[in-house]
Amino acid sequence: MTTLSSHVLDAALGVPAVGLAMTLGGPDEELLASAMTDADGRVLFDLELARGRHRLVLETGLWFAAADRPTFFPEIDLAFVVDPVERHYDVAVLLSPFSYTTYRGS
Repeated sequence: MTTLSSHVLDAALGVPAVGLAMTLGGPDEELLASAMTDADGRVLFDLELARGRHRLVLETGLWFAAADRPTFFPEIDLAFVVDPVERHYDVAVLLSPFSYTTYRGS
């Protein structure tokens, strides 16, 4: 079984990105799940991922607007490939209003 988590940090303020909405799409572009980051900026998608390309979309524009902060990126759209040999993927994101960095975490 292959699972997915995400961890988002507000790099500009040095805190977890609490309450950030995101969606997970599957290989056929179908919506698999929607979630919101918790108090630690984390999400665990409790489902099994199939082989193939997936898409994680973070609703950064809405999140920054709710905090009355400007941003250049209304959303972050991350595509990645799942190999069922791997048991877990973690998509980590360091976020600021005018830039972001992402990497495969542990």
